[in-house]
Amino acid sequence: MSDASLTMRTLTAPVRPEFVRDMAGAERAPVVLEKPLSIAVRLYNQSWLRKIVILVILALIWEAYGRYLNNNLLFPTFSETMSAFFTNIGNGVLPARAWASIKVLLMGYAVGVTLAALLTALAITTRIGTDFLETLTSMFNPLPAIALLPLALIWFGLGNGSLVFVLVHSVTWAIALNTHSGFLSVSRTLKMVGRNYGLGGFRYISKILIPAAFPSILTGLKIGWAFAWRTLIAAELVFGVSSGSGGLGWFIFENKNSLDIPTVFAGLLTVIIIGLVVENIIFRAIEANTIDRWGMQS
Repeated sequence: MSDASLTMRTLTAPVRPEFVRDMAGAERAPVVLEKPLSIAVRLYNQSWLRKIVILVILALIWEAYGRYLNNNLLFPTFSETMSAFFTNIGNGVLPARAWASIKVLLMGYAVGVTLAALLTALAITTRIGTDFLETLTSMFNPLPAIALLPLALIWFGLGNGSLVFVLVHSVTWAIALNTHSGFLSVSRTLKMVGRNYGLGGFRYISKILIPAAFPSILTGLKIGWAFAWRTLIAAELVFGVSSGSGGLGWFIFENKNSLDIPTVFAGLLTVIIIGLVVENIIFRAIEANTIDRWGMQS
């Protein structure tokens, strides 16, 4: 195609009309960027409300099944269980038994956390410490804590010492494993930053490793708590009275022997309630003020 034909086509090309939009009018009319959520959607987005609904549904199923069986020696209804629960709350028996269990649990949990921290600190700073922790966890982690109760009764006698011993065993290895795994997952860059600042020993662990590995540490604390709580109740069922007073496990065992099954279910319900409070209030508050605030999880 020649230059003359190109020039003629350019001159004869149609001219597109220009449009002028009134931006002033557009500014006066706000643009809706998001649609407000309905009340139902906003309520559904509340996790605590969803959990309450689940608990209510489970309670209704419990009540319906108990009425269907119509035998409170086999499976009492939810209403009968709640009646026994509030009766034992009112006379002070259930709070006293719960507090007796919680005191022993706190002692064993504290000792287990301290021992796990020492073993993990040794493992992360020395090679022999790593081998030592891996060997101990391979030996003792598969061993059920309740299996050590007969030996604990021989070594420590009929007292809180036996319960604390089995609790320390159930807590230590879960926390040590998760903490050590969290430390190993810390990025090499972050570790090099700590070394470049001259951090070492406890300062290196507290300022670099613990904040970076805190999600794994918190997971270990949760698992350790769950292991300790169920081990304590099982040990009290077998072990019985400690220092003249029993905990929740012994409360359940006593009422089972007297065939007061609604009260047995009230004791089991207390165990569940304490577990829900610790998991959804205490640990959730720790998580909200650490992991969520630091943006370490979505």
